[in-house]
Amino acid sequence: MTIDFDKMDGLVPAIIQDAETKTVLMLGFMNREAYEKTLATGKVTFWSRTRQCLWTKGETSGHYLHLVSMSADCDHDTLLVKVHPDGPTCHTGTDTCWGETNEGSALLFLGQLQQFIDQRREQMPEGSYTTSLFRDGIKRIAQKVGEEALETVIEAVGGTDEKLIYETSDLLYHLIVMLSSKGLTIDDVARELARRHDPDWDARRRKAKAEGTME
Repeated sequence: MTIDFDKMDGLVPAIIQDAETKTVLMLGFMNREAYEKTLATGKVTFWSRTRQCLWTKGETSGHYLHLVSMSADCDHDTLLVKVHPDGPTCHTGTDTCWGETNEGSALLFLGQLQQFIDQRREQMPEGSYTTSLFRDGIKRIAQKVGEEALETVIEAVGGTDEKLIYETSDLLYHLIVMLSSKGLTIDDVARELARRHDPDWDARRRKAKAEGTME
């Protein structure tokens, strides 16, 4: 990765972002030495313009920023640093230096679940229920999706909200397993829903259907 440390007398801004929630946590500055130490230790290190020295975030508070990835912008003079934070980032005790709460949507977990299921499909560890589903094949997986869908409907009609959420969770899990078995992801479904949200989508769909070009 090419970084232009010369534009700001040896420094580049480093935007710190939570890798999971996507919340921007703080802005710091790195020189080449701070950048290299961050890569070497896996803990984000900055150059303090006030104290004129390196400082690793969390070295006094214990609230380290564990490096996930770093990338440079198009001009190679600003870094985006994705991290896993240990506790609040700001020295005032707040999650971010803007006083915001670092809480991502629970929907983000679906992406993590997709990654977990895909990993199971690739590694096929013994003793895993997910592994057993993949080994049983698509017909068994599809059957499980149908069973869980029926149980979800039953709870929606005559059950409790708690049981409905429980059965819907089972349905979503098995649905993601089925998508993974076909080389697809929950993101593919989300993109399709986003496409349908386009105000012109229904008109295009009706036109394609009338012309016989609809897939």
